[in-house]
Amino acid sequence: MDPIISVKNLNKDFSHVTALSQVSFEVGVNEALALWGSNGAGKTTLLKCLLGIISFGGDIRVMNLDSRRNGKEVRRNVGYIPQEIRLHSDQSVWETACFYAAIRGVSKERSDLLLKQWGLDEARKKMVQTLSGGMKQKLALVIALLSEPPILLLDEPTSNLDTKSRLEFSEALKQLKKAGKTLIFCSHRMSEVRKTADRVLWLENGLKKMETKPDALQSL
Repeated sequence: MDPIISVKNLNKDFSHVTALSQVSFEVGVNEALALWGSNGAGKTTLLKCLLGIISFGGDIRVMNLDSRRNGKEVRRNVGYIPQEIRLHSDQSVWETACFYAAIRGVSKERSDLLLKQWGLDEARKKMVQTLSGGMKQKLALVIALLSEPPILLLDEPTSNLDTKSRLEFSEALKQLKKAGKTLIFCSHRMSEVRKTADRVLWLENGLKKMETKPDALQSL
C-alpha cells in the first residue's frame, strides 16, 4: 500500500538558520508517528511544511497531493492542533464549535455529535476563557475533527496539561488511532510516545538522527 504521507529531502531555512535539512520519511495509513527531539530540533517546522502553510524545499505528498502546490486541498484532509491554542475567549464552547463548523462547511449536527463524543456536552454554555487546559484541548480536538479528516497533526498536545488531563488526552489519541486515523504528533514524554506511537522520527538540529521503535528509543 502506498504511504499516506511521503516526505523527500525536506529543507527549510529561516534567514541564516537551517531548520530542516534533507529530511525524508514516510507514514502509512493508520500509523502513529512521534516526532522526538529537543526544542529547536525542527518538529513544529516540519508540521507546518506538511500543511503547506510555509515555503520549503524538497517534496511532500499528503494523500498524493503536493503540499506546496495543493496546500488548501491538503488542509481539508488534515486536522491540526498547534501547541499554542488560540480560541475566541468571549465565545461559548457551542458557539466556538459552530463558528469553525461554518468555516468548514460542516453542519451544526456534526458539532453536536463531537461535543457529546468528547465529553463537552455539559460544558457547551461555558465561555472558552473559563475552561481548564484539558477542556480547551478537547475543544481543539473537536475543531480538528469537524471535517472528519483521515490525518491528524498534533504539536505537543499534552505539554500544558495536568497529569489527569494528560492521561485522558493520551487515551483519546489511542481511540483515534483505533478509529483509523493517521497520527503525527510531537512529544517530550517518553511514556506518551511508548503508549501511542508505532514509530519515532528523531530530529536533532534539523537533521533526521534516526527512525526507530518507541521501545528502542528508551534504551538509547
